[in-house]
Amino acid sequence: MHQRESVLKINCLHFWHIVGNVLCKLKQTQYSNAQLKLKRNKMKNLIKTIVTTAAVLGCTSSSFAQATATASSSATIITPISIAKTVDMNFGNLAVSGTLSGTTTLAPAGTRTTGGAGGVTLPATTGTVSAASFTVTGQGGYSYIITLPTSCTLTSAGHTMIMGSFTSSPSVTGLLAPGGTQTLTVGATLTVSAAQAAGTYTNAAGVPVTVNYN
Repeated sequence: MHQRESVLKINCLHFWHIVGNVLCKLKQTQYSNAQLKLKRNKMKNLIKTIVTTAAVLGCTSSSFAQATATASSSATIITPISIAKTVDMNFGNLAVSGTLSGTTTLAPAGTRTTGGAGGVTLPATTGTVSAASFTVTGQGGYSYIITLPTSCTLTSAGHTMIMGSFTSSPSVTGLLAPGGTQTLTVGATLTVSAAQAAGTYTNAAGVPVTVNYN
């Protein structure tokens, strides 16, 4: 009886030993599966990294195949051109014939001459004689075009005289000094009729002179 109990006890110990081994192997198997899963995940991540790197390298290689350059851009606004009158045009005193017409020409320099049929003379009392004078302002060193009127009309109490053949100094084009200014003078030829009525003739509209950059 006692011997049978000893054998039973040994068999129980052997049983639990076997159970322990099985549990240990199960744990090892589970651990191995976990490690395998972890390794698989690491492998997947490594593959993703390789693919991403290859894509980046591909793009980099593609970008190395081209070149880019840049150019600056700029614009310069020059000083606007302008013109201002400084002296009005005045032909001074004129004497006329009762039977002959004539002309008087006022040069840009302010001097007078007569012409036409000879019906105009210049008395010793000259009165105020002056060519029109303007100051042109703009960008220094730039040239400009001068546009003069074709004709203008002077009137006095219903009587008229015509100015035409305008000239200027400088003529046609001007050149602004380094400081950006130039004086422009303008003259014209006045046509006087025979027995032109006495009076002071004026031009209310003025003498328009236009300048513009070349």
